[in-house]
Amino acid sequence: MQIEILGCESFGARSLACTVKTGKKNILIDPGVALARLRYGLPPHPLEVAAALKIRKKILHAAGGATDIVISHYHGDHMPMKAEDPYQLPVEALPSPEGIRFWCKGPEKISGLSARRRKELFHFLGFSLPSAEGSSFDCISFSKPVPHGTRAKGFGTVMMTRVCEGDEVFVHSSDIQLLDREAVLEVLALKPTVVFSSGPPLYLFHHVPEASEEAFENALLLARNVETLILDHHLLRSLEGYRWLKKLAGKVESTVLCAAAFMGREPELLEARRKILYEKMPVPGGWYEAYAKGDTGLEENL
Repeated sequence: MQIEILGCESFGARSLACTVKTGKKNILIDPGVALARLRYGLPPHPLEVAAALKIRKKILHAAGGATDIVISHYHGDHMPMKAEDPYQLPVEALPSPEGIRFWCKGPEKISGLSARRRKELFHFLGFSLPSAEGSSFDCISFSKPVPHGTRAKGFGTVMMTRVCEGDEVFVHSSDIQLLDREAVLEVLALKPTVVFSSGPPLYLFHHVPEASEEAFENALLLARNVETLILDHHLLRSLEGYRWLKKLAGKVESTVLCAAAFMGREPELLEARRKILYEKMPVPGGWYEAYAKGDTGLEENL
């Protein structure tokens, strides 16, 4: 089994995209990328825009060779979008879906906006999207809906993906954020050797106060029962999240690391450092409007 992470916050933009290759399958999971429209009151720095573009190119290259595409839920950092802003992956850029099998989160327990995006995607593809939760085929299987974050706060649900080959079991647990003990127990029931998951959103502490301590206990439980735990996404939208990850790694014998480290790269926490980037590399007035119109590139700010 070959696991390649294509995008994540430690790569500089919002994503949880990866590919898993087995002897029979080339599976692309969550082909999406996005940037926070505002952070610290600031739009994305051009360095973030460049990072998102690199991730988008990797996803599109992977889509060209995919046998299967999985969409765990319908947020813009997890799926190709009908153009909403210039930083996301436009659905129009996807290669022909002919010969690709799609596995998608069903319409249950999703917001009206997510339902609209689901409908837009199947209209573009030209065929109805399956509700893959609870199904399995060959080496790939999918969970029933699990909470997107905290169960009681109504943030909707996501679908987890399990891929197995021989003794290796990879689980993409999507945006569970380690905030629900039952969801973590469901991950463990899948008997994974490698887990790729969103960590808790520490940057939203005032809205999600359980994000630090409760999630840490859940993370310990998970880390002590898998060989490799890759945590990223919501967790690394803050520098505090990176310290949280290092603390967790120091308490277990298994491998605990971010997506960039898993891929042998240095982390680039660009969103977490957005204010610092603006101070060190100011952005000229009118740049965002010009970029959206295609009147300027990235070179001037890199």
